[in-house]
Amino acid sequence: MDKNTVIGMVLLAVLFFVFFWYTNKEHAAQQALNAENERIKDSIAKVEAAKKNPLDTTAARLEAEKNDTLIKKNAAGTFAGAAFGTEQLVTIENELMKATFSSKGGKLKQVELKNYASSANNQHVILGGGKDDVIGYRINTSNTTSAETENLYFTPSTVTKNADGSQTLSFNITAANGQSITHQYIVKPNNYAVDWNIVLNGADQMLSNGLLNFKWQVHPEQHEKNVKYEREQTNICFSEGNDFDYISAKTEKKFEKPVQWVGVVQQFFNSTLIAKDGFNSAGEVRWGRKTDSSNILSDVDVTLQKKLQGSTVTVPLQLYFGPNDYKVLKTQAEDMDKMVNLGRDMYSFVRPINKYIIMPVFNLFASIVSNYGWVILLLTLFIRLVTSPLTYTSYLSGAKMKVLRPEMDALKKKFGDDQQGYAMEQMKLFREAGVNPLGGCIPALLQIPIFFALYSFFNSNIELRGESFLWSKDLSAYDSIVTFPFEVWGLGNHLSLFTITAVLTSFLISIYNMAMTPTQDNPALKYMPYIFPFILFFVFNRLPSALTWYYTVSNLITLGLQFVIQNYIINHDKILAKIEEKRKQPKKDKPKSKWQERFEQTMEAQKKLQEMKQKKK
Repeated sequence: MDKNTVIGMVLLAVLFFVFFWYTNKEHAAQQALNAENERIKDSIAKVEAAKKNPLDTTAARLEAEKNDTLIKKNAAGTFAGAAFGTEQLVTIENELMKATFSSKGGKLKQVELKNYASSANNQHVILGGGKDDVIGYRINTSNTTSAETENLYFTPSTVTKNADGSQTLSFNITAANGQSITHQYIVKPNNYAVDWNIVLNGADQMLSNGLLNFKWQVHPEQHEKNVKYEREQTNICFSEGNDFDYISAKTEKKFEKPVQWVGVVQQFFNSTLIAKDGFNSAGEVRWGRKTDSSNILSDVDVTLQKKLQGSTVTVPLQLYFGPNDYKVLKTQAEDMDKMVNLGRDMYSFVRPINKYIIMPVFNLFASIVSNYGWVILLLTLFIRLVTSPLTYTSYLSGAKMKVLRPEMDALKKKFGDDQQGYAMEQMKLFREAGVNPLGGCIPALLQIPIFFALYSFFNSNIELRGESFLWSKDLSAYDSIVTFPFEVWGLGNHLSLFTITAVLTSFLISIYNMAMTPTQDNPALKYMPYIFPFILFFVFNRLPSALTWYYTVSNLITLGLQFVIQNYIINHDKILAKIEEKRKQPKKDKPKSKWQERFEQTMEAQKKLQEMKQKKK
């Protein structure tokens, strides 16, 4: 490119930057104006409504409260004593968490994780406890009425400590006819799971057709740096028919087989309902990611069903509120460790790489080195060492291509615009010299499965959460050296330094490789190696700094290996001598491969077709 072209592209980039900045600024201003207009409109409406008849409003409120009280009393039926009350909170702690239980609904309300802090507010991570969260089931309170246990007030017992170190808490309600419900909770030491046993006395009358219709509504909140990225990582995982599955893009799932557990999975934490002896095949999950400016990640609505027989029955459940730690989840219900995304769907081929290679090696280095940034560096060195034989082969192929460069330049001059003739002679030259033109692609091909494996691994590895290295305060999130007061298209509102180092080192590799390969007449092929690093800049900017740090280290190792191998290990004179020796071998010793035969046949056919067209002209 000449000087004028460079200046033009720079000016165009500046214009684009100013355009997007101005557009975002105008959009934000318009949103603020709309919000202010709505606020004024609502305020005027409220004032006008108050002026019309404040006495009627007060009377209507009192009448509504009276009707609500009557509705609750009637719905409670024989459990009328549990229709009203004051919510009582009971807390139980172990080494890992602080569980808060509520007498309203006799439920586990929320869990505070002692060893994890929320990046959103620097407080302990709290799972559950949302004002709209619901967990319970419907019971018949008379022949004509029913109520949700969520709306009934249970009586809590005192917390008892057991011989094994666990703690037990029970909530109870009793009907006038002798029916009763008991929710028993057992909190074990050093465990994130809470056992929940539902004991129904009179189940044959409280449940229609013996079906326990369970309802669970949860609204997980932000705990990571970027709420938008955390929402993208949120999904629903479940075990249906003893097989793990999940939904991420879809918004609903109807169960057709017995369900063992259902989990609402955030980037690094999850809330999971487990049925120790399974739910029935009926049930469904409806959910959707939030798109507003709140700190709520998604709205989740789970309905499950269980068939019960007998008058007095016990339903053994378990609630897990804790981290997406592979080692911890491995000890919970079957397949819960698969919540940790080590590779799914079209990337499922990388899961064995992560499970049997990356993870054990990472854990080994982590047991030796305390800083995870250096652990990633050692992991990178290990990966490059394992792949070094193939990498060396590709460098050797590149060296042969460099030796043949003068002859290929001569062929270009000889054939001019005859691309078919040039391609055939080029393949003939490669065959005679024993050169594989695709040999240099091996490092790029190797990067694909390794990159996808590490993308999944670093994105889901909770051990990196909150770990600092160099200027990065959290290796599980992007490292921002500049924060913009607005959103930049393709970048977001920040600039990551590790992204810059990864992209710059990728550019250096492209420049080095272009210097080692023959020049291209096709502009698209000529500049293609530079386009990829440019795309990486936009892709990497929001990814975890652990991944961009790995990519930077890997690129630096690549540059070092290329320089050392090309300048101190590979002898170009010897390569040239071997090529000449190979050329002198009898042709019968150099059989063509099937691919070469097909390629030459195709090129020959194209050449004849072109000659025919020229004759017609």
